Amino acid sequence: MSAPLDRRIGEALARPVNGPVRAFAERLGRHAGALAVLFYGSNLRTGAVDGVLDFYVLCDGPPERGIWPRVSYHEWPWPGDADKPAAMLRAKVATMSLATFGKAASGDLLDTTIWARFVQPSAIAWQRDAAAGLLVRDAVAAAAVTAVRLAIALGPEQGLVQDYWRALFRATYRAEFRVEKPGREDSILSADPPHYQGLLPLAAEAAGIAMVRDGDTLRPRMDDSEQRAILRWWRRRRRLGKPYNLVRLVKASTTFDGAARYAAWKVERHTGIPVTLSPWRERHPVLAAPAVLWTVWREQARRARNGQP
Repeated sequence: MSAPLDRRIGEALARPVNGPVRAFAERLGRHAGALAVLFYGSNLRTGAVDGVLDFYVLCDGPPERGIWPRVSYHEWPWPGDADKPAAMLRAKVATMSLATFGKAASGDLLDTTIWARFVQPSAIAWQRDAAAGLLVRDAVAAAAVTAVRLAIALGPEQGLVQDYWRALFRATYRAEFRVEKPGREDSILSADPPHYQGLLPLAAEAAGIAMVRDGDTLRPRMDDSEQRAILRWWRRRRRLGKPYNLVRLVKASTTFDGAARYAAWKVERHTGIPVTLSPWRERHPVLAAPAVLWTVWREQARRARNGQP
């Protein structure tokens, strides 16, 4: 990695996190004997503590075998302090080794979720010590390089910074098993434009990709052979993306207490389509998933035909 990219990633990961979230992260991290806890998602941007908080708990030890991460749902009654009133905090927690996280961030694994997710803003909400924080920083910097190499390979010969990010996020969303509305990539980019504007050229430099700038227009200098190699790397991950993510979702549902309630909240949040949870659906989220997804897709199609958002 390069010093400018490391510095920018380190500053981004050190962004302020409010008291309840930091306290929740510390509880989770200490309970797991973790190295660090990453916080990401819309609550990081807004500072709100409602809804479901998103954490990655990164542990010491060798890379996991099989399907990862382990996913769980946690609730904790925040007692309140002078700045924030008492509240029930809820969190979706993914737990994995930092070794696996780093390999996935570097693009060495088939997974697409780590580098695509953590090129977006995140923060270290808790760390065991400064050394652990540096290891997390290095992994997140590797995610930025992996993502930007693909963004440039997929993007136009010349364009604005957002054109490359948009190409990346469109491709990764299509490769995963997701229910977000079309145009989700634009809402991601508009949430924090300075983050993406500054990150792309630094990650490209760290990847050894030269950039010619003409005002706001960029022209990356990527060799044809390098572009072909990156696109071959991506085609394999794109083909396996949906099956791999479906297996991961099925596995997560067997260890995720409250999986059905969380999934219903997530679907409605991203599509605007409410999901009715019967007692049977709550007890059998995996068996209920196909019918729920079919209902959502059918409603999305109906709204599209009628010109509804």
